[in-house]
Amino acid sequence: MISNAQFEKELELIISNALREDVGDGDHTSLSCISSIAQGKAKLLVKEEGIIAGVLFAKQVFSFVDNSLEIEIFINDGEQVKYGDVVFHISGNSQSILMAERLVLNAMQRMSAIATKTAFFVDLLKGTKTKILDTRKTTPGIRAIEKWAVKIGGGVNHRFALYDMVMIKDNHIDFAGGITEAINKAKLYLLEKKLDINIIVEARNLEEIREIISNKGIHRIIIDNFNYKDTKEAVKLIGETCLTESSGGINQKTIRNYAECGVDFISSGALTHSVSNLDLSLKAI
Repeated sequence: MISNAQFEKELELIISNALREDVGDGDHTSLSCISSIAQGKAKLLVKEEGIIAGVLFAKQVFSFVDNSLEIEIFINDGEQVKYGDVVFHISGNSQSILMAERLVLNAMQRMSAIATKTAFFVDLLKGTKTKILDTRKTTPGIRAIEKWAVKIGGGVNHRFALYDMVMIKDNHIDFAGGITEAINKAKLYLLEKKLDINIIVEARNLEEIREIISNKGIHRIIIDNFNYKDTKEAVKLIGETCLTESSGGINQKTIRNYAECGVDFISSGALTHSVSNLDLSLKAI
């Protein structure tokens, strides 16, 4: 996974790019009708039940826009919220609050939706050893905050990007000339480049499972689009050789059954690509 320093850099890039996109050469509405020295206060109001996420990100946004703004937090990331709850107060320069408003709301609405959906899946897995993983099926440009939201909801982050893990999937296998060929090439590449990152390999059937486990040094096997019976058999074959992950169209109706097959992880792109924003608003006090 990426380092804390890399993650913080990603957050800074998200904020700066979002403000570039939204503010441009100035918030001319606020500049024209609100005094530059006017002071104001606003509250983050919850209008829908769910898990709140993005409070700390909002704090970073406000500080980036104007470090004299003061935030008073009442509800923290990861807490359950309901209609009418007030998450925080923000006070200071009115123009600055309005400049940051849309980025804060857009980010928190989406992050809260992701955290809420993740928490729902985590709850479905209670009593099993299985953990829910996100994927790279994220919104371009804001992956860092979407994966942050998954963690807030109780999920686990998969690889962040193409550079922090070797993940050999079906197309890599076919283009490389086979599973063992792809694994050997990956190991040689990592050795030559002096890279210390994990290798994960995807399997399409039990025969491929057997070939993968005949190779050493595999961190995790993705058991992709298997039925329950074959998933159980795959887990049995893999044993303690490496970690296991189920993937491929798993939903809220089937996730528990796959967990009960004994896999360590279940990955779901739906955590980030299929959510409806949680209804939040920033209202002047």
